[in-house]
This record gives sequence, C-alpha cells and structure tokens, in this order.
Amino acid sequence: MLKQVWIALAIAGMPLVAGAQQNAEIAALGQCLGDNTTGKERKDLSKWMFLSMAAHPEIKPLAKASTAEFEQASRSTAAIFTRLIAESCATEVRAAMKTGGSVALQLGFQVLGQLAMQELMTNTAVQGAISGFEQYVDRGKVNTAIGNP
Repeated sequence: MLKQVWIALAIAGMPLVAGAQQNAEIAALGQCLGDNTTGKERKDLSKWMFLSMAAHPEIKPLAKASTAEFEQASRSTAAIFTRLIAESCATEVRAAMKTGGSVALQLGFQVLGQLAMQELMTNTAVQGAISGFEQYVDRGKVNTAIGNP
C-alpha cells in the first residue's frame, strides 16, 4: 500500500478519478494533508518526486544528484508521510480508508502532490523554462488543427 501512495504522490499531475473528488472523506484528507505541510515540506516532496523520476534510465543522465542526496530526500519524505498519517491527519486517514480503502489514501496524497507541484510552478524561472518550448511550435499547424485559420 505504501508503494501505491508514493506512486500517487509522484504522479501528482494526473487528474483525479471522476467521482472520487466528490467524496467528502477524500476531500477532507486532501485538505488536511495540504493544511499540515509547510511550503518547505512541499518543496521537499517535490525534490523527492524529481529525484525519483530521475531514476528512469532515460532521465538519469540528466540528473546530477548523489545517492546521499536521494537518501536524504527519501528520509525527509518518509518523516513527512509518517507525521501526516500517524499524527496530523490520522482521523482523516481512517475515515478515507474506511470509505475508499487504499485508493482513498492515494487520492488524498495526490492532492498533496498537486499542491507541491503548484508551489514549484509559480516560480518565474520554472514558468520560463516550461513556456520555452513555445518558440519551436509550428503555429500554423496548430491553428489549422484547432480550426483557427
């Protein structure tokens, strides 16, 4: 089950399953997780997500983090996760698990992952890097495809 939560956190950008967002217990869990983490903790979670994705063989050559840095990020994430589950949001976790099982826990942490990514995305350097691809877009083809001559 923990592996599933980590994966949900790592794929935070994916949309929530239809209907699950309406579940009050899952919404309460997501709210609790967000309310009980600091901006620094959410950045730490984002760092862990980045380093985890950098383990992929096609991405690994682009990341320069050491094994010690990845271990530190994993330890920090584990401490945040443990505190949230066992202390800060224990009531919300139990309620969500009761109604939705491990999927509810995954979805709650997906909300936290989305918050963590939003914090990074508000940085002007990140926004500039993300929008940098636009200079290479064939606007004529895109406009034709969407029906804008």
